[in-house]
Amino acid sequence: MSETATYTHGHHASVLSSHTWRTAENSAAYLLGELRPGMKLLDVGCGPGTITADLAALVAPGQVVGLEHAPGILEQARSTAAEKGVAEHVEFVVGDVHSLDFPDDTFDVVHAHQVLQHVGDPVRALSEMRRVCKPGGHVAARDGDYSAFFWFPENKRLEDWNRFYCQVARANGGEPDAGRHLKHWAAKAGFAREDIRATTSTWCFSTDAERAWWGASWADRAVKSDFAKVAVEGGFATPEDLRRLAQGWRDWADDEDGWLCIPHGEILCRV
Repeated sequence: MSETATYTHGHHASVLSSHTWRTAENSAAYLLGELRPGMKLLDVGCGPGTITADLAALVAPGQVVGLEHAPGILEQARSTAAEKGVAEHVEFVVGDVHSLDFPDDTFDVVHAHQVLQHVGDPVRALSEMRRVCKPGGHVAARDGDYSAFFWFPENKRLEDWNRFYCQVARANGGEPDAGRHLKHWAAKAGFAREDIRATTSTWCFSTDAERAWWGASWADRAVKSDFAKVAVEGGFATPEDLRRLAQGWRDWADDEDGWLCIPHGEILCRV
């Protein structure tokens, strides 16, 4: 099987500003206690490689493979690894999580951050991640849950943005509320329920600087990213709708009482 879904965000600069902010600490804290030097780790959907490089530093001298479906972003990932001094411990490859090109029992840890919400068959993806993980190792995944986003103050334009985003993501073949599905998907992928540890964590944006950055990022995404293209071409929104959504993000960012919480589901599965 090959990928059938379309990545909703794309790699516009507004998207990458968010992706390059991600670290192992703010995006994979639930996994860090299981990591040891010398482990071999697969990072699925590595994107620009910031989490990958952090994980490589934690398991060095072990080796990390960063796998990405979109080859164009891997040069940035390699540059990130070099900047963080872990290039010798990381290899970046193009691949598809539905059909991983590795033998059974290859890795001690297989990790995916914000990936399963964008794939056509998340159960198949988790089955493949389980297959290439060694007995006694861990498969780890963390995904957002868009319908559970909440913010202050009330903002009708952000409500509309959330609705449009979920429609577009599902039209692209993904599941924007993946966070709440992870435990269920893992069980369907063959993990014993007693071996699935399901948790949650959040990102929260509230300070002036956080609101300015996050609001500007999503205002740009609303009109410039692949999401915008699909929203218009698919008949979900007009360009004027998208400009209105972008203004909603700017209005939220300008409010000194503005606050946003983004919940994530997490699974840590023992193989």
